[in-house]
Amino acid sequence: MRSAWQTTGRGRAAAGLGALVLGAGLAACSDPGGPETAPPPRSTGGPQRTEPPPPPPTHPFTGERKGLDNPVLAVKIENTRPALPQSGVKAADIVYVEQVEGGETRLMAVYSSELPKRVGPVRSARISDLHILPQFGRPAFAFSGVQSKMKKHVRAAPVYDISQENAGGAYFRSGSKPIPYNLYADPKDLLKKAPKAAKPRDIGFRFGDAPPGGEPTTSFTARWPSASMGFTWSKKQERWLASFGGRPDRAAEGGRLGGETVVIQYAKTTRSKFHDFLGSYTPLIDTTGTGRALVLRDGKSYKAKWSRPSEKKGTTFTTAGGEPVNFAPGQVWVVLVNDGKPYIP
Repeated sequence: MRSAWQTTGRGRAAAGLGALVLGAGLAACSDPGGPETAPPPRSTGGPQRTEPPPPPPTHPFTGERKGLDNPVLAVKIENTRPALPQSGVKAADIVYVEQVEGGETRLMAVYSSELPKRVGPVRSARISDLHILPQFGRPAFAFSGVQSKMKKHVRAAPVYDISQENAGGAYFRSGSKPIPYNLYADPKDLLKKAPKAAKPRDIGFRFGDAPPGGEPTTSFTARWPSASMGFTWSKKQERWLASFGGRPDRAAEGGRLGGETVVIQYAKTTRSKFHDFLGSYTPLIDTTGTGRALVLRDGKSYKAKWSRPSEKKGTTFTTAGGEPVNFAPGQVWVVLVNDGKPYIP
């Protein structure tokens, strides 16, 4: 290490001679074979500070620790009375509830952390699905079909099309329900048709302790022109139990549907350019931009703001002050309702 001072002229020469003499004296007293070592640090006597280990990774869709690298699969599922009870919805990480023609609703279940043995009844896709899915990267997307005018939009979307048309071997008819309410699929077989489906990534959800405040809430009902879904808090099960049209919404595997967190997301709903064979126009749900939301968790409701800057970005939920509204770990329901009165196309 350089000295903090220097000598000049004859002073430098004298200093050099003194250093030679001093060095010779030190050499006579030292071990010539050992390396120079710094003196050991002085102990303060107190405990040593150690950094805490980082928290273990969790799934970005559920906040839990399973299936972190499993591919992402989205499936369209019928959500009308003739289709109940549905199969596979209990195993979904995220369940989207979307308005379709006639004021009814349809589900889009997103799977990654685990897969059910079967899922269905599988139904056709809608244009709003193609606006929701880009935030997941390029997931596998299972559905029974689309209107002919929509096929080019599906081809252009960042999804792996594993519809009945392209992955027929993964689909089967089952049970006593009439067509079209008896079409099911095997999720493992579906994913074999999309081996490069995206892995889970951050879509804006945050999990952890509940934010301060909140309004004690025992139930909430979301309404559309021809349908309603209710969610009632169960302290025993520590989740929100779903109802359809005022009746318990049961799973084909047994028990009630429902999730640990239910998000009521108010989004502008307008008429799209698509319609069904009866001439009823398909609603278009605008899930980009900003809007208001209500987050239900732990028997309370929290007013929130949702924000999604673009279709490739995720959706965040924050308080009025901009702090994240954490979800409870577990299944999340995102219930999309019109921002205002129920939308009647």
